[in-house]
Amino acid sequence: MALTFALALSTCAFAEVRLPALIGDNMVLQQGMDAHVWGWADAGERVSVEGSWGGAGASAVAGSDGRWMVELETPEAGGPYAISIEGENSVELTNVMVGEVWVCSGQSNMQMSLAAAEPWHKGVVNFEEEIAAADHPRIRLFSVERRIAGEPQDDCAGAWSVCSPETVAGFSGVAYFFGREVFEHTDLPIGLIHTSWGGTRAEAWTSRETLTSLGDYSEDLEQDLLDRTPENLEKHAKAEAKRNALRFRMDAENPGSLKGYAAVDYDDSHWSRMEVPQAWESVGSEMEIDGVVWFRKAVEIPESWDGLTLHLGLGPIDDCDTTYFNGVKLGSIGHGTPYSWQTAREYTVRGGVTKAGRNVLAVRVFDGRGRGGLVGKADQLTLTVDGDVVPKSIPLAGEWHYKVESVLEPNPYRLANSNTASVLYNGMIAPLIPYRIRGVIWYQGESNHMRAYQYRRLFPAMIGNWREVWGQGDFPFYYVQIAPFRYGDPVAPAELREAQLMALSVPNTGMAVTLDIGEVDDIHPRNKQDVGRRLALWALAETYGVDDLVYSGPVYRSMSVEGDAIRVEFDHVGGGLIARGGPLTDFTIAGEDREFVEADAVLDGDAVVVSAPGVKEPAAVRFGWTSTATPNLFNAEGLPASTFRTDDWPGVTHGGDLQATMDFGEAGEGPVAASAGTVRGEVESDEAGKGCIHR
Repeated sequence: MALTFALALSTCAFAEVRLPALIGDNMVLQQGMDAHVWGWADAGERVSVEGSWGGAGASAVAGSDGRWMVELETPEAGGPYAISIEGENSVELTNVMVGEVWVCSGQSNMQMSLAAAEPWHKGVVNFEEEIAAADHPRIRLFSVERRIAGEPQDDCAGAWSVCSPETVAGFSGVAYFFGREVFEHTDLPIGLIHTSWGGTRAEAWTSRETLTSLGDYSEDLEQDLLDRTPENLEKHAKAEAKRNALRFRMDAENPGSLKGYAAVDYDDSHWSRMEVPQAWESVGSEMEIDGVVWFRKAVEIPESWDGLTLHLGLGPIDDCDTTYFNGVKLGSIGHGTPYSWQTAREYTVRGGVTKAGRNVLAVRVFDGRGRGGLVGKADQLTLTVDGDVVPKSIPLAGEWHYKVESVLEPNPYRLANSNTASVLYNGMIAPLIPYRIRGVIWYQGESNHMRAYQYRRLFPAMIGNWREVWGQGDFPFYYVQIAPFRYGDPVAPAELREAQLMALSVPNTGMAVTLDIGEVDDIHPRNKQDVGRRLALWALAETYGVDDLVYSGPVYRSMSVEGDAIRVEFDHVGGGLIARGGPLTDFTIAGEDREFVEADAVLDGDAVVVSAPGVKEPAAVRFGWTSTATPNLFNAEGLPASTFRTDDWPGVTHGGDLQATMDFGEAGEGPVAASAGTVRGEVESDEAGKGCIHR
């Protein structure tokens, strides 16, 4: 990867003692450990460090690179203290506390601040009241400025501040509510280091060495991307402006329609053919393009359907479509529809348009970035009819004819962005090391949802990577399971939640479940208070030793077949299992045919017994196994059960198309589709990155 970022500070001349941003006024040092205090000075210069709490100070001599570090013995939790640093010059740090330090990282749901921040969130629940009440001088806040880097950096931009209504508004809501909960139960000073970036994948937060060892990221690691210098940024912006103008013109002109591509009698026998649904990039290297592609399929309508109104389902189309039936335009979906590239297309075919015999379905697809085409599931592509008519539906998955109408060339100036492999580890994690911490909280996974099987290995590897480089052993790592949301794929997010559940096998980890506090139409749920509280429950019970605290919702343990039913046992039942608001929901069951149907589920003590009338020999149960599932199984303490399944049958993200994902712009501002397998150009905002025009 041809990125040539200079290492911050270490290559500078050091005429005086200098400190990294993380060592400063108002900071919190981790209690119970010798504090690492470091910086830069002239090579060979001796630097002495002493705390106002007394005890032995420490000193070190700057190496040939100017870097020095001491281990300073810390007192019991408390403060405020001062720290004196003496070399050729003197630095005095004030208002320093000793307490508990947590790193808070992830993507946009960790980044989401308390206050409203247009355009992508409206603030946490009751944010005005929460901000006004945030007068906590013993809680300290540090936000790492977002930065990508091609090599590990030794400093970041940021500064510690005292938590107050004036400083907390723009701070991470999840981090603040977690810290507040821990503070209120322990009365210990709390330091929160917030380092997150909306729309980012876990591989961006993982070191190059770790990704290399996994073996799945060679293409990502070998990309020849440009450093984000002012000159390269200007070149990229000019080229992108030209590309945008061409994109909108290309989509609006629709020359294929003028050539009769939608007409019933058009001869498409010379067109290429592909199996649909799939991203057209999957066909081969010749289809690794952006632009416009037409699809056509002949459909035989039975006599019983002649002249009837039909319902056409095409699943999600990435990005935009104009759909025709027998040459009649049914409709189109473009950038005016939020998440258009994930929206399942459903159109009505009026009775006067249909006829018995041969009919032709034509779809013009425009893709401006990432993968393109009809990318849903086979069972989403159907023609159906109302009423007492046989057959009820005609499947449309299978072979379609296709033809490229026009190609949109990529931006020739390809820049590294926030999803380039390892760049956020380099720019936003490496600078924090070796600052002593208690542990990490993490909220991420949405952008990896189409790579769930890969995430099973990536996420534990990332945890191990951070623990190794920090050198503090298996420090606590508590994370949030992604919330329900109307993703394009109805199952892949459940597989991502499963991958997160599986990560509980990593020592000293914990997971906060959010199936009950999501918003299926907003990927940024506003209730961050309960997210922070549930993370804090893990910390209070497992890190701070609070007794008799139920800190997890029910977690699947085992199953056993009992006749025509399956009994499911759970850990973390607390005071007992409950069904909130009525009979248990979101259970499905299948036999060896692997055809899952909605199930009846009833509580039986600390177990759930699952059955369905049509499944006489059950083999597997699944729970909460959709992207939008909001189940009602809880323990008595009000903590929800996690998504789970009892089978290990291959899922939709197992060895399939791994290109689909969802991203957010570089400031986390609006949804953007981009290739997860290869970063193809800059990640843009919604309108710039996924725009379509239909006329």
